[in-house]
Amino acid sequence: MNHAPTLAEDLLLLLFSPESGTIAGENTLFYTLAGGVLADLALGEHVRTVPGRLGATLVQAVDTRPPADDLLRSAWDYVVPKPRGVQTVLAAIGPPLRGPLLDRLVERGDLRRETHRTLGLFDRTVLADGGTGRRDQLLDDVRQVLVDGAEPAPRVAALAALLSGSGTLPQFDPEIPWTSPVITRAKELELGNWGAGAASEAVQRTITATIVNSVIVAVPQSN
Repeated sequence: MNHAPTLAEDLLLLLFSPESGTIAGENTLFYTLAGGVLADLALGEHVRTVPGRLGATLVQAVDTRPPADDLLRSAWDYVVPKPRGVQTVLAAIGPPLRGPLLDRLVERGDLRRETHRTLGLFDRTVLADGGTGRRDQLLDDVRQVLVDGAEPAPRVAALAALLSGSGTLPQFDPEIPWTSPVITRAKELELGNWGAGAASEAVQRTITATIVNSVIVAVPQSN
């Protein structure tokens, strides 16, 4: 493919379980994936937050910085006419994301679709790991931040924060042990406490934290 993976693609790939062939958090997946898209736009400085009425936080497009990626551009176009509430944006852009993101992962080779026959009569399509090793690398990046205490790159911090905010992080145990230190570190990332970092990342941390916490509000937490 002629573009780098989006944050939402990496998020969906991480949520895929090679053992079961299923995707974690399916019931509220569209909120999580929408959070990935919006966080990607924030990290790329394609959107910013502005204050709204009664203390609300709104997402505003940066007119001079349209994203090149078509999927990100569609979400960016939604906020171009006027600033909108974060949860409004999540609810609007999230529902159609799963299919196109899966198609991208299959086209990239990170996942593959297999046809299985049930009871000798019915064909059904299942997902399987594509063998590129990308999921393992992403999981290792997140594990280093949550378990080993490594200072994260902004993209990895956003991935870890969204996994935590979506309530799916416990399902990565034992690769990422579900322990008190891991929970504490994950909550720090949700709040935008990524580490020292560069001063230029401060705004990105704040916007991403706002997005992640909007996902938390939208997604019932089981932990």
